[in-house]
Amino acid sequence: MLPTFGGSRVEGPKKVGILTEEGQETLLALWVIIIISFLFLKWEAVYLAIPVLWAFFIAGFFFKPSLDVEVARVVAHNRFIEGQEAEITLKIKARERISSLKVIDVVPHGLEITDGSPEAVISLKKGEEKLIRYRVRVKRGIHVFSGVILAYRDPFSFFKLEKEIEHYTEIVGVPMIEEVPTPYSTKGTKITVGHLPSPRVGEGVEFHAIREYQPGDPLKIINWKATARMGKIMSNEYESERKVDVIFIIDGAKKGEAVLDYSIRAAASLMLNSLKEGTSFGLVLAESVPLWVRIDYGKRHFFKCIDFLSTMKPDENNMIAYQIEYLARSRFPARAQLVYISPLLTEESRKALEIMSKYGYRVVVISPDPYTTVEPKTREEELALKILSLQRKAHLKKMRSYGIIIDWDVRKPLKAAIAEVLKP
Repeated sequence: MLPTFGGSRVEGPKKVGILTEEGQETLLALWVIIIISFLFLKWEAVYLAIPVLWAFFIAGFFFKPSLDVEVARVVAHNRFIEGQEAEITLKIKARERISSLKVIDVVPHGLEITDGSPEAVISLKKGEEKLIRYRVRVKRGIHVFSGVILAYRDPFSFFKLEKEIEHYTEIVGVPMIEEVPTPYSTKGTKITVGHLPSPRVGEGVEFHAIREYQPGDPLKIINWKATARMGKIMSNEYESERKVDVIFIIDGAKKGEAVLDYSIRAAASLMLNSLKEGTSFGLVLAESVPLWVRIDYGKRHFFKCIDFLSTMKPDENNMIAYQIEYLARSRFPARAQLVYISPLLTEESRKALEIMSKYGYRVVVISPDPYTTVEPKTREEELALKILSLQRKAHLKKMRSYGIIIDWDVRKPLKAAIAEVLKP
């Protein structure tokens, strides 16, 4: 996606010219004067209305611009790490003289204004350009600026003219990434989850099977005893030390919405590890519209997954167990390393972990604790929070047979939680 810069000459269809409140009140007063003059036959009172009528005439015919301007919104780039500030610059260039123009940039709800203002009142000469600058703090997700509103009032404040300019700019807030240790192994050595071989025809460190010789096989892998016994040339097949595939699975259940951002940051951080180590990985987002990103490697794949993580939203229905069973049967490669990121609050999410284990996959669970995001205000709330935490820990204890579970207090860095499990 290219850096965000856009310009447009605005003569859009959304143009409204109406009386202001002051204009309506003045017009009402004029009618009252005329009616009173008629009722009491005091025609000289009508002369009082003539200057005001001239003011209406002048305001309507001499101070009514067409708002013929060009607008450009400039942002340094269109991707920001969540929490970063972005500077927005509006360039306003007039093709006519406008004595007083109010400019309002329509800021998306997900952006917090930290400095300056997206609204300004300016005056422009023909051909003059002025800038409006302000800063926003970016949250995770896609934020779309839909347009800019121009508003004009004549010097008497009788009439106002408004235009809404459809001018789109997109900013993407990507998840924060931190340095974390890898809580699993993609090699044939034991770190936390055991031996993770990756079957491949060829040479390796561990014998796998005997098969018929194929052209191109080196002579040193020919099994002469099996050749003599079978009457045809047979070769040994080994399991190689090639790194296994990793699949990241993020549970987006609505019940765990409080820690969804933490789950996404954990996934992004571990994906960066995979990128650095040259490991192939895939991604499953269990949200309202489930997403499976097939296994691949490299920077292009990494950034594609980051974009999907940036837009993930809570899932109201939560059918993660069904989704995982389908993918385990049809998409997941054999012996892949699964990294399941879930607060494990729902029965469905716990069932999904059981299914992963049932299909023989090695699983590491990173479970952000949603109750660590809550600060109790009363004694009753504190007691309720302790009961819920104990229930959650009981569930985690029952599920430890399905894989390595990292219970993450989100008030602390993820690397601390991982280090606690990896310690000798």
